[in-house]
Amino acid sequence: MSSLQSYVLVTGATGFIGAHVVDGLLKRGCKVRAATRSTLKGQLLKQARPQYASQLDIVQTSDFSEAVSFREAVKDVTGVVHVASPFSYSVKDNEKELIRPAIEGVKAILEASAASPNIKRVVITSSFASIMNADLKVPPRYTYTADDWNPLSYEESVAKETSAVIAYRGSKKFAELGAWNFVKERNPEFDIVTLCPPMTFGPIRHPVSNLAELNESNANLWKVASGQELPVSRVPFWVDVRDLATAHVEALLRPEAGGKRFTVASPQKFSYSLVSDILLEEFDWGKERTAKGEKQGIDDSFALDGGAAAMALGLAYTSFRETVKDFINQAIAMEKIEVRATSEKMQIAR
Repeated sequence: MSSLQSYVLVTGATGFIGAHVVDGLLKRGCKVRAATRSTLKGQLLKQARPQYASQLDIVQTSDFSEAVSFREAVKDVTGVVHVASPFSYSVKDNEKELIRPAIEGVKAILEASAASPNIKRVVITSSFASIMNADLKVPPRYTYTADDWNPLSYEESVAKETSAVIAYRGSKKFAELGAWNFVKERNPEFDIVTLCPPMTFGPIRHPVSNLAELNESNANLWKVASGQELPVSRVPFWVDVRDLATAHVEALLRPEAGGKRFTVASPQKFSYSLVSDILLEEFDWGKERTAKGEKQGIDDSFALDGGAAAMALGLAYTSFRETVKDFINQAIAMEKIEVRATSEKMQIAR
């Protein structure tokens, strides 16, 4: 697949990961169709990239869980990157609000793609959540790879007593399994690649009007930088959003990546105490406002293999220090704008 001839549909294009994927494709010379449910966010995405006006068009999709929503979106494209997926820990019905929407969303994009003969590859953003086994006890050390699968059953995932955190893991597992089963059973003209990243941090490129709208992972970094309580770290694995976006682009454009599953993860591990340490060392305001709390250790009994993906997709992982610095510098600049705007409003009110 030649990057200069590709026309790629990106779902979830106005989200944290999706916007970086759009940028990566545009820089490689691809023409991009960005799918979003918000017309305004789509317009803002395009306005922020005037140099790519001729390469980028926006399409609104009303419902990511129905194939008909993508019927027009997939016309003429040669590849699809499906990033969009429901994500919330504030749910009342695990099956209705998390699991079924994730499964149906993947099924919808594959159904639409199967009806479009020009499409040769679909890259799907899955998650380490589809790999992690929370009950695994293997001393002294276990390394997760792309061969691992979360052992949750569907029944466990949808149960009323199951927490939203665990139900989310189920949603990612069954959505990804649905994709592999679709290809196996339907034998479409395209192949698929799935990427299973852990926590994702880094600077933002999607439309965000204020710090309150930050994606969850970056919001946790900002909590540390704004003196709030240290967040709880569920896993020590992470990846820079820019490296993850590169992985999506390479997974789409490299012929040899077809039909494979990748765990995209930095070889470093993190904790929010490490974030605090970096802020104290790198920013002159660190001592005054960085969150303080009990030191968080990093569990070294588990590892996540990101090396196979790096080798296959040509990745060079960003250091955690650089990732934190780049995002925090951006967030501080946003904070200054917000403070200035608030001050101006107060002066006008007087």
